[in-house]
Amino acid sequence: MKKAISTWSFYGDWDLKQKMTMARDAGFTGFEPEFSEDGDLALDGDIASWKKVREIADEVGIELSGLATGLYWGANGASDNAETRAKAAHIMEQQIRCAEAIGVDTILVVPAAVGVDFIPDCEVVPYELAYQRATELIENALPTARKAGVTIAVENVWNKFLLSPLEMKSFLEQFDDEHVALYFDAGNVLVNGYPEHWIRILGDKIKRVHFKDYRRNVGSADGFVDLLSGDINWDQVIAALKEVGYEGWVGAEMIPPMPFYKHAPEVLIANTSRAMDAIFKL
Repeated sequence: MKKAISTWSFYGDWDLKQKMTMARDAGFTGFEPEFSEDGDLALDGDIASWKKVREIADEVGIELSGLATGLYWGANGASDNAETRAKAAHIMEQQIRCAEAIGVDTILVVPAAVGVDFIPDCEVVPYELAYQRATELIENALPTARKAGVTIAVENVWNKFLLSPLEMKSFLEQFDDEHVALYFDAGNVLVNGYPEHWIRILGDKIKRVHFKDYRRNVGSADGFVDLLSGDINWDQVIAALKEVGYEGWVGAEMIPPMPFYKHAPEVLIANTSRAMDAIFKL
């Protein structure tokens, strides 16, 4: 397995090159950038601007491990609002094109939300409609993904949707396409399940992995903690990943780094690297 870290793990006024350099110096071989409304990889940017991120990574000497985005939280692909659904479709198409431009073969996607507790006044969508519209969203983007050689990887998140590994497997298998897979987040499972179960059930559907830890007794987003300080059975997670033959990128997604590192947030990067080394040895 290959060790990466998400740009969301960094807190401070560091630019992209500084983040990549810090990641490399801490022992990470991969870096996961963010596709956002604006910034280095902007939603409505062009190929030339996107490729600058690849140039920075090459200069620093670090690989780009995937392409994450938080844009779907503001554009629910299952919304009753047609304009919102259209924006989600635009995000996915552009994200695929951006991934191709920077040489990344997998994008993180949240195709629908039934409801989201941490978004005030969030729209609640009937579950069956969310399933149908998420399916349509991905189906419509698949021709672009196939042409670009990019995998649409659905992440398990706190969106009250695809809540079990069996349901996630069924959702992904309906496409019968290698360009649709899972972006598995071990920490997100802890609130109502066990990551080792997901890994064994999803197996070769797993295209990317996110690591973060979580304390169940907190029960909210405040429960996310440093690796090895939560309730994940890391020995079982590593055993399960080995059993299914996963050898791809494992990216640390340490969000948020505040308030635990408010005085020296750069320490989080080094600590996370050491924790991942220890986990890999289990």
